[in-house]
Amino acid sequence: MSKEEDNKAIVGRWFEGFWGNPFNPDIVEELAAPDMLLQYSLHEPRRGRDEVMKFITGFRRAFPDLKFWGTADLIAEGDQVVGRWEGGGTHTGPAFGDFLIGSLPANSGRKMHFTGTTVLRVREGRIVEEIGLDDGATALQQLGILKAA
Repeated sequence: MSKEEDNKAIVGRWFEGFWGNPFNPDIVEELAAPDMLLQYSLHEPRRGRDEVMKFITGFRRAFPDLKFWGTADLIAEGDQVVGRWEGGGTHTGPAFGDFLIGSLPANSGRKMHFTGTTVLRVREGRIVEEIGLDDGATALQQLGILKAA
């Protein structure tokens, strides 16, 4: 297999274990580089396995049915892999204040569904960066945090 095919396989496993449902917490230790950067428009950037794990466990406590899935084939060149996705969940857990703007009281029952594109960098079999661009404003409107214009 080529380096690009290997990297796509790693990212596919990451997407399924990290963003899929059920969540596999072991995937963070297994595939994330010790200083991994996780950055999306709705949240502060996170660096390092511990911060990445804190982020995803808090997100999943607030949205227990959280799930994202790929909507197109992964594209790879060199150490970068690009994926398109969609997903979301229902806020049935504790209060959630991790969004850059606004927060949710406990168990709001609000649903979010949105899409995005993510670029991941893989080095020596580990994910060192996951940087995504999403339509987060849609999710914030669905959650009642951002008012539609």
